[in-house]
Amino acid sequence: MDNWVKCVDMALLNEPTISSNGVIRPTYLEVDLSCLAENYRALCDAVAPAKVMPILKANAYGHGLVAVARHMASLGAPYLGVAYLEEGIMLREAGVTTPILVMGGILGNQTPLFLAHDLTLTASSVEKLQQIDAAARQMGVRAKVHLKIDTGMERIGVHYYNAASLLEAALACEHCEVEGIYSHFANADAARLESAYTQLGRFEEVLSFYEKRGLPPPPLRHMANSGGILQMPESWFDMVRAGILLYGHYPSASAARTVAVRPCLTWKSRVVYFKVVQPNHAVSYGSAWQTDHMVRVVTIPAGYGDGYFRRMSGRAQVIIRGKRYPVVGRICMDQMMVNIEWDSAYNGDEVILLGSVGDTAVTLEEMAEWAGTIPYEVLTNINTRVPRIYVMRDT
Repeated sequence: MDNWVKCVDMALLNEPTISSNGVIRPTYLEVDLSCLAENYRALCDAVAPAKVMPILKANAYGHGLVAVARHMASLGAPYLGVAYLEEGIMLREAGVTTPILVMGGILGNQTPLFLAHDLTLTASSVEKLQQIDAAARQMGVRAKVHLKIDTGMERIGVHYYNAASLLEAALACEHCEVEGIYSHFANADAARLESAYTQLGRFEEVLSFYEKRGLPPPPLRHMANSGGILQMPESWFDMVRAGILLYGHYPSASAARTVAVRPCLTWKSRVVYFKVVQPNHAVSYGSAWQTDHMVRVVTIPAGYGDGYFRRMSGRAQVIIRGKRYPVVGRICMDQMMVNIEWDSAYNGDEVILLGSVGDTAVTLEEMAEWAGTIPYEVLTNINTRVPRIYVMRDT
């Protein structure tokens, strides 16, 4: 690849996708780290002086947790966000030293592991905050926490109308450093934002607790997700949380495109078999597809075992030699078949499952439509047995 640096980080792969002689399986994801950097900088410029926390949960939205975390750290990201304790530990064991907020709910017996790995905890109730404080006291350390306020998501967090109890309890903790306070939008990516502004008003009322007592608020107040970044500058506060937007996709069709970003991932494979299928000879399980004329069909070594949804059967298309062709018959666990009619294709030809080549593209949004789901699920379902290849422009 001219003007590019291309690498596979063997340590990033969670499954044995590299053979003993170093050959990569023909189905893989190509992640453009230069594109990720451009998106991150565009977000930083858009929300300044607020900071940007890259959200890396669910294997960095399919892009590869450790590689993306390392790249964001190299760009100077002030904080990283994950969902689970295991994700935070994985990053620490990979040498990532950037502050990491674990946003999911926690069990009390997990707290020592958070503290041992210098992870920031989400305190979502008085009881959990007190458990954190007790564990920190016992271990002789100070725990870093962000208080979680439920303003309308009804997931985790103390209700906004009961939030004073959590904030009062935080003031009394001797072994916790309350570094942040946050909430989460349910509808900030919608066309109508009344609900989101109601949530924002509730969060602002909670924050007034500090002013009323003559106290400074925690230094990191954050609420804006990708939708909030795009549509609600009033919600940026001290920091925003960039999820799907960081990876180059918009959170919904109705969300405003106020920040320009580009997709950073291409899902590729190769033709591994070519055959001529006779008229009235069915293709794949269930014999659900057949043609009344002779066609050329190629086999691609990817399937629902890789996260290429079976329910896209009869709807999906791929790109071969710059042209889109339909996937025919039922998608198998490890393979699928593509009808190229009487066009030419050869073993080893590149196949684009998701992404673009030249002016031809298969978009994340249309793949989600074929699967009857949302773009988030498409990205996060790409299996870890699919290798991630990282490329960067050599500038």
